[in-house]
Amino acid sequence: MQCILLAAGYATRLYPLTENMPKALLKLGDKTILDMVVDKIDEVPEVEHIYIVTNEKFYNNFLEWSKGYSGGKRVKVLNDHTTNNDNRLGAIGDLKYVIDQENIDDEILVMASDNIFDFSLNGFADMYREKNTDMICAHTIEDKEDLHSMGVVELEEDGKVKSFEEKPLCPKSDLGVPPFYLYKRETLPLIDEYLRAGNNPDAPGHFIPWLIGRNDVYAYVFDAVRIDIGTPESYYDACDRLEKGILFEK
Repeated sequence: MQCILLAAGYATRLYPLTENMPKALLKLGDKTILDMVVDKIDEVPEVEHIYIVTNEKFYNNFLEWSKGYSGGKRVKVLNDHTTNNDNRLGAIGDLKYVIDQENIDDEILVMASDNIFDFSLNGFADMYREKNTDMICAHTIEDKEDLHSMGVVELEEDGKVKSFEEKPLCPKSDLGVPPFYLYKRETLPLIDEYLRAGNNPDAPGHFIPWLIGRNDVYAYVFDAVRIDIGTPESYYDACDRLEKGILFEK
């Protein structure tokens, strides 16, 4: 299994914090956000490589970070050669870029590099093995307003995805979908097919409604805190919670 970390955004909503520093490398205490994410990936024995895909602007920042990485996985930073929001490839475009550049023909764990969380990815991987299908994660969202700005999923009783909608006006459930995905080796060509058909290359969740029309997809539902660092307010709130020792308390 290979892991692809998506880190090619420009995080303009976080300016001035991210004018010269990628969001994933902002500090939370004595660690970066990326450190916290990679710590979780390090716990998954199946993962061999971690590929971090970024852009021209922040490529050297991630290279410097990788020199100090001391975990057990092999890490490689890839530059997608985009320079701004106007010419970016989008998350799904970056996913295809890594697959093509590295000739990946394997299962992939796909994750955003800006979400920190308090559950083990091994439970996710275990369910993936049990179901032998493509997998997403989901969890109950307490603030229903947040459902309008994320992917929302409906599930069958056994966890099979019945419907998925990105940023719905009228959410069909209270289960939000964070950017953590497990795709089978056989699914990789479908990413190319999806993009060649002219579908939305941006948020990684856009691929899921298209995919469930072709493959069974199941959801691993976790009951733990996840924090999406997307605005200055969310970043400073995470810093404050960490300082108080309640980072992942509900």
